[in-house]
Amino acid sequence: MKTLSRYCLLLLGALALGGQAQAEDFRVGFVNTDRIFREANSAKAAQAKLEQEFARREKDLNDLGTALKSASDKFEREAPTLAESQRGSRQKALIDQDREFQRKRREFQEDLNARKNEELQAVLDRANRVVKQVAEQEKYDLILQEAVYINPKHDITDKVIKALNAVR
Repeated sequence: MKTLSRYCLLLLGALALGGQAQAEDFRVGFVNTDRIFREANSAKAAQAKLEQEFARREKDLNDLGTALKSASDKFEREAPTLAESQRGSRQKALIDQDREFQRKRREFQEDLNARKNEELQAVLDRANRVVKQVAEQEKYDLILQEAVYINPKHDITDKVIKALNAVR
């Protein structure tokens, strides 16, 4: 039994030393995707594209909101002097307009979010291809995109952004 224990202990020691030798060759890198979305040219271009694509709808929505606010303010000023039937019909019209405005605003936000997700996914796909290229060129064993803590010496985000900006 003693011999078996000694043998197991020697085996564990050998594995630990072998693992330590492998750990020295193991290269880890980290990529901050939030920085890529903020700083990469392709992400900035995607943001500009979205702003251009949705600018008209946003302006129309803002104009509709301003008109609704003006109509509501006017109703508040005139309500005391209106007949009960007029007050009720104008109030109903304002409620209908507000409901329509809220529906359009919700649709706008849903459409914007869907398009933003599409554009960000395209940027992320390109970034992941570049990360893989950098990892292969510099012989990294593991690249992380999310971590609770990362030592800055392992951060390769600048390399990835530079390579991503060079790709067209």
